Amino acid sequence: MQFKTNTSPFFNSSNNVNGVMLQVLLALIPGTLVMMYFFGWGILFNIILSMFFAITLEAIALVLRKRPVMVFLGDLSALVTAWLFALTLPPLLPWWILLVGIFFAIIIAKQLYGGLGYNPFNPAMVGFAVLIISFPLEMGLWLEAGSFVDQSYGFIDSLKIIFGMNIAPDWDAVTMATPLDSVKTGLLTGVDYNEIIQKSHYLSNTLNNTWMWSNIAFIAGGVWLLYKKIIHWQIPVALLLSLLFFSLIFYLYSPQEYATPLVQMLSGATMLGAFFIATDPVSASTTPTGKLIYGASIGAFVYIIRVWGSYPDAMAFSVLIMNMAVPMIDYYTQPRVLGHKQKVDL
Repeated sequence: MQFKTNTSPFFNSSNNVNGVMLQVLLALIPGTLVMMYFFGWGILFNIILSMFFAITLEAIALVLRKRPVMVFLGDLSALVTAWLFALTLPPLLPWWILLVGIFFAIIIAKQLYGGLGYNPFNPAMVGFAVLIISFPLEMGLWLEAGSFVDQSYGFIDSLKIIFGMNIAPDWDAVTMATPLDSVKTGLLTGVDYNEIIQKSHYLSNTLNNTWMWSNIAFIAGGVWLLYKKIIHWQIPVALLLSLLFFSLIFYLYSPQEYATPLVQMLSGATMLGAFFIATDPVSASTTPTGKLIYGASIGAFVYIIRVWGSYPDAMAFSVLIMNMAVPMIDYYTQPRVLGHKQKVDL
C-alpha cells in the first residue's frame, strides 16, 4: 500500500498578495460610498480614471522591464494604489492632473524601485504629495458637501468638467474649505476657535459633518481588515493614540487656540491614513515594536504639520517622512532570536 506524502509548505494560506489586496479594496467600499453620497460622481470618476491609468502605466513599465504583465497586474496592488490615491483628490480634478499624480505613484515611486515589495515609499502618498505641492489651487477645490441628489453637478456635467469640455464652474459658489482648512486658517488669523466652529457649515452641525461620517466609514473598513488579519493593530492604534494625546494636551492648554481632539481625529484623512495608508506592508515598519514607534511618530507628525505647518492635512507627508526612517526603526527593534543570548558589552 502506498501513502501519499505531501511536501512543505503544509499550510494553505488565503493571505496571498492578491487575496490581501482584494480585502483592502472591499474594505474601502464603505468610506467610498459615503464620500460619493456627499461629494457626487466625481469621487467615482477619480477612482475609475486612477485605476485605468495605473493599470496602463504599470503594464507599460512591466513590458519595458521584460516582466510577465498579467502575473504582476493580477496581484491587484496597482488597483489598491489607484483607489487610495483617488480618495485623496478633489471630486472634479482635471484628468490630466490626476494622470500626473498616478504617473509618479506607479512609475516613479513603485516601478523604478523594482515593483511591489521594493518600493521604500508609499506610492499613493508620493503621487498625492507631488500634486499638492505642484497644484495647490486645484487640489484645494473641494465641492461643498451635500446629499447626492443636491449636488451642483450631475453625472454628465461632472464628466465635462473633469475632461475640460466647455464647462467653467463658478468655483467660489460650489466649493468651500474643509474643516481642517477652516480651523487652520481661522486660528492663523487670530479668530477664536469657538467662533470658527460657529461659522463652519461642517463643524457646527454633526449631521452635516461630511468628513466625520467619512472617517467613521473608514473605521468600519479598518475594523474589517483587523478582523481578517490583513493588518496588525499596532500601527493604527499607535497613530491614533499619538494624535489623540497631542491634540488633547494642546486643547486643554488653550481651548481658544487649538482644535478639539474630536476634530483632529474625525477630519481629513485621519482614519483612511491610519488603517489603509500607514499600514502599507511594504513601506511600513515590520517589527512589533517598530510598528508602535512608526505609528506613533506618524501621529505626532500629523499634528505638528496640521497645527504649525503649511498644509491643513498632513497624512501624506507624515507617512513619507516615516517611510524614510523605517530601515533604522526595523534595525534597532529586531525581536530577540529564541535561544540566542544577548551579547553584553563589558
